[in-house]
Amino acid sequence: MSAVALLDYASVLIFALTGALVASRAQLDIVGFAFIASLTAVGGGTLRDVMLDRHPIFWMGDPTYILLAAGAAVLIFFTAHLVESRYRWLLWLDSFALAVAVPAGVSAALAMGQAPLIVVLMGVSTGCMGGLMRDVVVGEVPLVLRKGKLYVSAAFAGSSVAAILDQFQFDTIVVLGSCGVVTWSLRAGSLAFGWSIPVYKTSPPRQ
Repeated sequence: MSAVALLDYASVLIFALTGALVASRAQLDIVGFAFIASLTAVGGGTLRDVMLDRHPIFWMGDPTYILLAAGAAVLIFFTAHLVESRYRWLLWLDSFALAVAVPAGVSAALAMGQAPLIVVLMGVSTGCMGGLMRDVVVGEVPLVLRKGKLYVSAAFAGSSVAAILDQFQFDTIVVLGSCGVVTWSLRAGSLAFGWSIPVYKTSPPRQ
C-alpha cells in the first residue's frame, strides 16, 4: 500500500468520525450521519485529486473509502449518546484528522513531482476542506475559521516544513512524519494552551 493510500485511509476514518459527531450534535437521522461523515471524510481528498488531475479520484478508484466512512457513521449513531462531551471529542479527533490529512495531500503532490508551493497548497486543501464542508452544511461556524485559532495556519506550517525538507532530499518518512508532527503540535497547542495568532482589529475612528 502506498503512503498516499495509507494516509487517505487514516484521514477518511478519523474525519468520518468527526463528521458523524457533528451530525449527532445536529440530531440528524442515520442517513444524515452517513452523508455528513462521507462528505467530511472525502471532501478534502476529492478537491486535491481534482486540482492535481489524479485519475480516478481516490474514493472512486477504491469505494472502500466510502464504506469505511459509512461504517464510522453507523458506529457513532449508536454510541454518541455515551460520550459525555461530544464537542471536546470532536475537537481532538479533528486535530488528529488534520495531522493525517495534511501529509496525505503533501504526499500526493510530491508523488506527482509538483513544485513546493503546490505541495503546500495541496496539504492545506486536503487537511482543511473536508471539515469546512462539514461545518458549512450543518450551519456551524467552521472550525477552520474560528477567530485566532491555529487550524489553517497549522496545516500551512506542517506543509511548509514538508516542502522544505523535501527540497533537501530527506527521506519520505521523515518528510511526512515531520509534517504530521508540526501540524498536530500547533493545533493541539491551540486547543490545550490557547495558542493563537493575532487577529485583525480596526483602528478606532478619528474624532
